[in-house]
Amino acid sequence: MLKVNHLRKTFGPIQAVNDVSFHVERGEVLGFLGPNGAGKTTTMRMITGFLPPTSGTAIITGHDIVREPVPAKKQIGYLPENAPVYSDMTVWNYLAFIATIRGFTGCQRQERVGKTIELCRLESVKHQAIGTLSKGYRQRTCFAQALIHDPPILIMDEPTDGLDPNQKHVVRMMIRDMAPQKAIVISTHILEEVEAVCTRAMVICNGSIAANGSPADLKTKSRTYGAIELTLSSMPGDLISKLQQLPSAAKVETRDHSVTIYPRDPKQLFPDVMGLVKANSAWPLTGLKALDGRLDDVFRNLTQAREPAATR
Repeated sequence: MLKVNHLRKTFGPIQAVNDVSFHVERGEVLGFLGPNGAGKTTTMRMITGFLPPTSGTAIITGHDIVREPVPAKKQIGYLPENAPVYSDMTVWNYLAFIATIRGFTGCQRQERVGKTIELCRLESVKHQAIGTLSKGYRQRTCFAQALIHDPPILIMDEPTDGLDPNQKHVVRMMIRDMAPQKAIVISTHILEEVEAVCTRAMVICNGSIAANGSPADLKTKSRTYGAIELTLSSMPGDLISKLQQLPSAAKVETRDHSVTIYPRDPKQLFPDVMGLVKANSAWPLTGLKALDGRLDDVFRNLTQAREPAATR
């Protein structure tokens, strides 16, 4: 559905995007992650034809965005970070205007506008001026303009940025509902968003791809993946030394009445710790749990050592 081939973008001496390649299939929601200045927005602008690449291209359902921009753009719904709207227009009139630009007329235009308003849950404000809407409804109106022509590919830049938790939930539900029929790319720096809606995540830093995989796969790169946390009413004198002697343990950290054992071998650590606990039944253990990997851990490890580019 979407194939990005060796995209590069320079602004004078600044290398904003450096040889980015990836693909997205129907039914996938790709989370495009990165710190501010990583090159996320610049990459999306090149994919959608808003910004010409220095080199490379994007293939949109078989159409090259550089060589065939018009047929390629017809296949894309684009929600930029600051989507343009006309504040004095009502939601209905604005979407009818966008539908006309997309080539719909007459009954077909009315049908597309009506279905899109229903899909984006805008019925209660459809005759209200956009300038009077809350940020959540304005964002949904911008979302609606990207969907008016029912595109097979949807590109969204920070779709829930600045929304309250209820508004975020509505937008994420909309994305999940339409995901099986489309290829979707979401640019975000909100890790919660990736876990909530994305089937795959890609981390970009300093204009280059640093990681690419499912959220579950990326979590396995976290230092907490496979770690064990013990809580105790008091700390036995031999506890730490015995845990440190386990061949599957890499590091043991203590905090108040809890101990965290980080794995050298994530698969073997849990049975080793359980065996040690059973052999030391006198330990005043009050809790034991295996820790999941953390995306924020992985994100920091991949990005904190790199200087971001001076452009978004």
